[in-house]
Amino acid sequence: MRKKILLLGSGELGKELVIALQRLGQYVIAVDAYADAPAMQVAQDFEVINMLDGGALDSIVAKHRPDIIVPEVESIRTERFYDYESQGIQVIPSARAADYTMNRRAIRDLAAQELGLKTAPYRYARSLEQLADGVASVGIPCVIKPLMSSSGKGQSVVKNEADVQDAWTYGLEGSRGDLAEVIVESFIDFDYEITLLTLTQENGQTLFCPPIGHRQERGDYQESWQPAAMEPELLLKAQEMAAAVTASLGGNGIWGVEFFIKNGEGSIPGTVYFSELSPRPHDTGMVTLGRTQNFSEFELHARAILGLPVMEIQHLRNGASAVVLAPEDVVPMNESEDPMGPPVFSGLAEAALIPQTDFRIFSKPSIRPFRRMAVALAFDDRESDVQGLVVQAQRVASLIKVEAGVAVEIQEQRH
Repeated sequence: MRKKILLLGSGELGKELVIALQRLGQYVIAVDAYADAPAMQVAQDFEVINMLDGGALDSIVAKHRPDIIVPEVESIRTERFYDYESQGIQVIPSARAADYTMNRRAIRDLAAQELGLKTAPYRYARSLEQLADGVASVGIPCVIKPLMSSSGKGQSVVKNEADVQDAWTYGLEGSRGDLAEVIVESFIDFDYEITLLTLTQENGQTLFCPPIGHRQERGDYQESWQPAAMEPELLLKAQEMAAAVTASLGGNGIWGVEFFIKNGEGSIPGTVYFSELSPRPHDTGMVTLGRTQNFSEFELHARAILGLPVMEIQHLRNGASAVVLAPEDVVPMNESEDPMGPPVFSGLAEAALIPQTDFRIFSKPSIRPFRRMAVALAFDDRESDVQGLVVQAQRVASLIKVEAGVAVEIQEQRH
């Protein structure tokens, strides 16, 4: 039952996944573009490579000969996964799923054109001229996103024609990898958005976690809460759509399926819009670290990876999360060159005094403005006010301060 698992991407989500896998007796090699990434700190082995370099990726696969490859970020030469799968290596959830979902074009066309799921009207653009045409087609306001990005990087809203140039530049700057293309989406008049964590399993049973609501800022999530209040028929529709797209992609694991929800009015029914999908634990799902469920999203993913059946997902209590960010004016640290100590945290003792709360420090080795450095959690029974828990999580997050580490001598750093 002991498997050798190659984890491609070693941030805070990967770290929690490694911990879950370690508790199940697995051997993990954590990979990222920089040393001392969070997941590397808890794995048995690690590698530092550029995962967009197909040769470098092939080299570490050949070196470690893993049983399972688990991609955790977008910036990977995902087309190589088909070859690894042909060698008998299991790719999570599958080579097709990983390849499709790392690119917004592939997953959006699958959802909208092949499966007929409701989405916002959209166009693609590979140049400023194509972007202007796309904006004219879908209408203003609209949203611009790189085809390959994460945590809202490169995402902006075009409110008038003068915004198009800046949106194009920002979209390319926020793109992960070497793909210079964006998607233009019509701005949907929605009431709220959710993440529906969807578990697909080797036994064929698909399970759903209680829906997670979240708020974004600068394209990145700031708070999340579980469960998100929504009409039963709209939740059922979202579950049907999530089941359809995950079944089409195939494979086992946890999926973060995002939806925009428009409530009904009178005789007009509500609408569920498919937005995006991640074939791995979702950042908004960190709320499950507060034991809102019988298994966190990371434990669910670990079990699906190993083929261990989960018979049901139980909603145990309500919860909320709030991120702890590096300040806007912090001086950025370079992970490979800056002779600075690790980021320094304060306020932890004060934060620990607040009942029914907790926090996780990610131990990232460097800092930059608005970088996500920790998460605060709040929880209570199933009858508790979820928005009140959001306020509690925000309170904990506000007490935790982070700043750049103290400069150290380069000679000391080498030792």
